[in-house]
Amino acid sequence: MTSPLTTSSAPPSAVRWTPRLWGTLLVLCAAMFLDALDVSMVGVALPSIGSDLHLSTSSLQWIVSGYILGYGGLLLLGGRTADLLGRRQVFLIALGVFALASLLGGLVDSGPLLIASRFIKGLSAAFTAPAGLSIITTTFAEGPLRNRALSIYTTCAATGFSMGLVLSGLLTEASWRLTMLLPAPIALIALVAGLKLLPRSEREKDHNGYDVPGAVLGTASMLLLVFTVVQAPQAGWASARTLLSFLAVAALLTVFVLVERRSPGPLIRLGVLRSGNQIRAQLGALAFFGSYVGFQFLTTLYMQSLLGWSALHTALAFLPAGALVAVSSTKVGSIVDRFGTQRLIATGFALMVVGYALFLRVNLDPVYAAVILPSMLLIGAACALVFPSLNIQATNGVEDHEQGMVSGLLNTSVQVGGAIFLAVVTAVVTANSPEHATAQAVLDSYRPGLIVVTGVALAGLLITLTGLRTRRAQQSVVVARSTSLEAERVTVRD
Repeated sequence: MTSPLTTSSAPPSAVRWTPRLWGTLLVLCAAMFLDALDVSMVGVALPSIGSDLHLSTSSLQWIVSGYILGYGGLLLLGGRTADLLGRRQVFLIALGVFALASLLGGLVDSGPLLIASRFIKGLSAAFTAPAGLSIITTTFAEGPLRNRALSIYTTCAATGFSMGLVLSGLLTEASWRLTMLLPAPIALIALVAGLKLLPRSEREKDHNGYDVPGAVLGTASMLLLVFTVVQAPQAGWASARTLLSFLAVAALLTVFVLVERRSPGPLIRLGVLRSGNQIRAQLGALAFFGSYVGFQFLTTLYMQSLLGWSALHTALAFLPAGALVAVSSTKVGSIVDRFGTQRLIATGFALMVVGYALFLRVNLDPVYAAVILPSMLLIGAACALVFPSLNIQATNGVEDHEQGMVSGLLNTSVQVGGAIFLAVVTAVVTANSPEHATAQAVLDSYRPGLIVVTGVALAGLLITLTGLRTRRAQQSVVVARSTSLEAERVTVRD
């Protein structure tokens, strides 16, 4: 079997990639691009969908929540399935399902069918995301090569999200159905290219059987957790329904852990979580995406509801952050090689905290360049540093046969973090909503939510800093041991 990299005596960072390898990466990037594009496009189209299909606000919520439910609920299963059944096969089948669900979503004439298509799309993304990430981590060797590939991969996610905001504003002017249909042809092109370009992957051998009880319990617990969090703002956080649902989630997760500890072929090998870097990567993903989703939600409401900006105007306001990510993320791989993931994640979270804090200055008559733009640029720079670094940190040091599992776990942290903290921010804003909804009173009700968003990012920073302290302590121990050994050598010579 020939290597996809050109052989050379040059260092790894200087090795040239073959056209086939670039094609492989492009197919995987296309799937990630579509996932991000789909998430950002649907939000702007919701008012038009509700008007055309005569849907209530609660039904519209499920167009978004249905996707999150399928995606976040099945990621653990998707990641392990890629390891067991073959990453290429799982990726291509799920990508085909994504294309069909996109076509269905653009043609349906009823709310329930649209919600069902969104759930199916989320389900398919739960398999393409971990399979695609694990194909990258098993194709590109750990170190500079993988860091470069992952920085390009995550750049495509940011670019898709930014372009989705702008495209949705343009396409919705013609028809909301175009926002649903657009991913279908792109997914089909990527599918055809993937059949030719993606490397064949063997099924995992000697995997000690299939962990059916773990798969059922893990999927059920994640589905119930996401469902409970999504519904909590409507049902009430202190309601019997919500509390019983959380209790059921805790019970399912407890049984899941017990099953995984005894299973010969677990869905998640719990030993992976003994690594401090792995735990910090998972918690960092929760804080990173959770804070950003809450920020985007409040900022969109502020711009459209209070300032009266159009969907396209709002999308363009977010564009500098996305453009900064698209331009700079490809360089993150080389920066990681020099400074390590911990420092970049810490720097990114620090920029994110400052960006969110600066946004608290907004008023009902803001000067975009002086008030909003600085926050967008800081948050864009933070995303460029944090997201690729989290992916690199989570997958480093993991055996090839467990890359799908770790990829699924990381994506689960991202989606669950987004669902939980968006629900928390919504609840905080609702609790502070004024009885007499003047524009200033509504803006004042947003500020506690922005403070929560800032606090979540600050928590991510503090978690990351523990890794830096641990590293310094280890370096101090190494220096002390080296000094002791040198002293012993001197004594022996004397």
